[in-house]
Amino acid sequence: MKAISPVIATVIIVAVAIAIAVAVAFWMTGITGTFTRYEKLEITYAYARWDNSTQTWNVTLKVQNTGPSDATIVDILINGIPISSFEAGQVSIYTSIAQGISIPSGSSVELHISLVRNGFVAGQTIEIKLLTAAGNEYPKQVTLL
Repeated sequence: MKAISPVIATVIIVAVAIAIAVAVAFWMTGITGTFTRYEKLEITYAYARWDNSTQTWNVTLKVQNTGPSDATIVDILINGIPISSFEAGQVSIYTSIAQGISIPSGSSVELHISLVRNGFVAGQTIEIKLLTAAGNEYPKQVTLL
C-alpha cells in the first residue's frame, strides 16, 4: 500500500487551515459591522432669546447625527425634568420633522423649544438633555438672554 507523502499531507493541512481562517475572518468582520453601528449626536449650537410678543423664551438647538446609525430622540429634559412633566402651556417643542424626532445618519435637525416666563428668568442657565432610544444622553447648557 502506498500513502501520500508527508510533504503533500502538510501542504493539504496548511491549505485547509488557511481556508478556514479566511472564512472565520469574513464572518467576524460581518459580526463586528453589525455590533459597531452607533448613534452620535452633536449639538452644534444652542441659544435662547426672549420674545416680547409671546412672552416666552425661544430656545433653538441644532442637532447633528454624525454616527453611522440613525438616532431617535425619545425625550427631552429641562433641568432634569422631562418636558411631559411640565404644566400645559409652560413648555412646548416643535421641529421641522413631522411625527417625532428622528435624525437619520449624516443629517441634522433644528429643535425649537418655547419656555414661558414662569420659573425661568433672564441670566439663568438651563440644562437641556436629549435622551435617545439607544439610551444615550446628550446634554447642553443654555443661558437665557
